[in-house]
Amino acid sequence: MSSLLKGVNLYLIGMMGVGKTTVGRLLAQQLGYGFVDTDNVIVQAAGKSINELFADKGEAAFRQLESDVLAQVCAFTKLTIATGGGIVLKRENWGYLHHGLIVWLDAPVELILARLAEDTTRPLLQDTDPQDKLRSLLEQRKPLYSQADLRITVQAEETPEQTAARIMEAIPTVLKPEVSQVHN
Repeated sequence: MSSLLKGVNLYLIGMMGVGKTTVGRLLAQQLGYGFVDTDNVIVQAAGKSINELFADKGEAAFRQLESDVLAQVCAFTKLTIATGGGIVLKRENWGYLHHGLIVWLDAPVELILARLAEDTTRPLLQDTDPQDKLRSLLEQRKPLYSQADLRITVQAEETPEQTAARIMEAIPTVLKPEVSQVHN
């Protein structure tokens, strides 16, 4: 499979809680790729949690950090990259994402809520009605997520390994001729 991708990066996009980091690590192992989680890179670089960054600097500053990190990682090859859920909001980020193969991990709001029920690290869910907030975020982002090369709907009963296997099976169906050459 990695010979099919010819070193082109795999970008995982989608809402918080869909499993981008977990599935991304599995895909990286299977492809013999490195793994990067843009949120983790931001936390390490800033020395603050995402909640702290949102509180101290605001969402716009966080989104700029996210773009800066994406610009840096897209210069490399042979990476599987789990992105933050809102990375699709900035047009400039699509220029970076299109250097690779973009996989949208989609999941129903109910499944995302169940997965994030105990998670207090999500600043956008610090809301009186997290379900409503999640729905509105998804509605806002869906047209952007749908620009991905591949859409994989995560099933509640499915393991991350099964999700990764479905992605691996689907990748050859969306490889474009220009993906066969690594962009320099």
